[in-house]
Amino acid sequence: MTDKPGPTLRAQWLGQQLHELRAATGLKLKDVGEVLQRDGTTIGRFESGEYPIRQSDLVALLDFYGVSTKRKRDALLRLHDDAWRTDWWDDQFDDAVFDPRFVDYVWLEQRSTNIFAFDTTAVTGLVQTERYARAVIDAAEPTASADQIERWVQLRMARQEILSRSEPPRLHLVLDEAILRREVGDEQVLGEQLVHLRRLAARPNVELRVLPFRVGAHICPYGPFRIFQMADPYPEVGYVETLAGSLYVEPPKTAKFVAAYDGLRKAALTQQRSIELITAIVQNLE
Repeated sequence: MTDKPGPTLRAQWLGQQLHELRAATGLKLKDVGEVLQRDGTTIGRFESGEYPIRQSDLVALLDFYGVSTKRKRDALLRLHDDAWRTDWWDDQFDDAVFDPRFVDYVWLEQRSTNIFAFDTTAVTGLVQTERYARAVIDAAEPTASADQIERWVQLRMARQEILSRSEPPRLHLVLDEAILRREVGDEQVLGEQLVHLRRLAARPNVELRVLPFRVGAHICPYGPFRIFQMADPYPEVGYVETLAGSLYVEPPKTAKFVAAYDGLRKAALTQQRSIELITAIVQNLE
C-alpha cells in the first residue's frame, strides 16, 4: 500500500504566500475563515497546500489582505492556476507504476528556463537515448515488470521534448568522466549515447562539460544533483535523489547547490575539450 502523496510543490508555494499574508495581519485562521465563510481548518489546509482554493476565494483574500499591486496579484493568480493545473504528464502517472511525488520533478523541468545537472554514474535522463535509458532503468529496477520499464522509458523520452521547443530551457551539464566509459547496455549502446551527447552539445542552449579523472577529490563528493531556475514567481529549486527518497530544496539552501555546481564547472574541461574527449572515446569503441 503506497502512502498518499503530499501537496505538490506549487500548491505549497501558494499556501506559503497565503500564510505569510495572513501572518502579516496578525489574524488567526478562524478570523480569515469568517471572511470566506469557511472554518479555520479549511483555511489551514489552503495554507498547507493540501486543499485547492477557488480563484474567487483567492481574489477575496487578496482584497482582504490589501494586495493591490498588479504584479503581486498577477503572480499569485498565476501560481494558483499552476498549483492545480494538469498536463500531459498527469495522465502518465499511475500510482502503481510511478512515484506520484515525481510529478513535481517533471513539472520543474517543464517550467525551467535553466536546468543544471551534475551526474556521476549515468547520463541525465533529459539527454539519454532510448536504448541507454532502457538499460539504466532495467538495471536500477530489477523487480519491475517489462510493462513498467517500458512506461518509464516512454515517459523519459516524452520529457525530452522540452529541448526541441522554439524557446527551450538552457541545459547545463557536468558529467563525471566515468559516465563516458561505463558500459551501460553494451558498447554499441554506450557509443550511440556518446554520439548523441556530442550532437546535443552543438546546440546553443546546451553546455556540456566533463569532469576528468585527473581532478581527483572535488567540491561535491555527495553525488548527483539538479538545480531548476524558473521565471517569477517561482523560487529556484535544488533536487537530490537518494535510496530513501527525493529531496527538494528552496532558497536560501539552494546557495550550496549553486556554489557546488560553479566549483564543478570550473574544475571540468571546457566544452571543446569535453567534446574532444567524447570523440576519442567513441573512436575507441568503433
